[in-house]
Amino acid sequence: MRVVLKYGGSSVATLEKIEKIANYIKSLKEKVEEIVIVVSAMGKTTDELLKKAQYFSSTPNKRELDMLISTGEQQSIALLSLALNSIGCEAVSYTGYQIRLKTNGEHGDSEIISLDTELLEKNLKSNKVVIVAGFQGVNEIGDITTLGRGGSDTTAVALAGFLKCECKIYTDVDGVYTEDPRKSNTAKKISKISYDDMEKMSRNGAKVMETRAVMIGKKYGVSIFVGESLGSDNGTYIMD
Repeated sequence: MRVVLKYGGSSVATLEKIEKIANYIKSLKEKVEEIVIVVSAMGKTTDELLKKAQYFSSTPNKRELDMLISTGEQQSIALLSLALNSIGCEAVSYTGYQIRLKTNGEHGDSEIISLDTELLEKNLKSNKVVIVAGFQGVNEIGDITTLGRGGSDTTAVALAGFLKCECKIYTDVDGVYTEDPRKSNTAKKISKISYDDMEKMSRNGAKVMETRAVMIGKKYGVSIFVGESLGSDNGTYIMD
């Protein structure tokens, strides 16, 4: 059995939170043989990097901006790998460039077109937890590119599609609701929702899942779970 797990920026915002995820992954490894983890940059790291770029220009060069903001995820994957290895759970981290996650389109809003799974499969077969930087890839001329809003979700769902397994998105909400629960008392959590209905909700402003990630899920038939905290099953499944 294998699974792709994704942790957003708020989930990896501090070293203590990364440590908790590592401990959870170590216990999960006893039940799930092959685990791939996609992580976002820690907390507000991407915003901080954008501010640094804007110190020099209000409209920074997009190629160099991608080079800069992609380093946020590189910190997260390395720290989570260090945390796992420190507790005796073998792990290895990779950037989008290293796994040849190919993209096309504009800098800052690229789309995933292919992925070389050989390196991932090799490490999974060696019983290692594989940690991949979300939000980034490499284009046809070798430049680092980023995937735009919700890019780490897109990375995780695409990986699950190529690796033929389920994808679990852990975020700061405990599932998909009929309305924004922070604004409406009548909002109800949805236990299962189709790709098409989730896509409509995303296009209409629901921020829990990025439209592109849902479309990739539909294309590859990936069951996508959206939930809160470590290993909670009380969330929403996006599926056929």
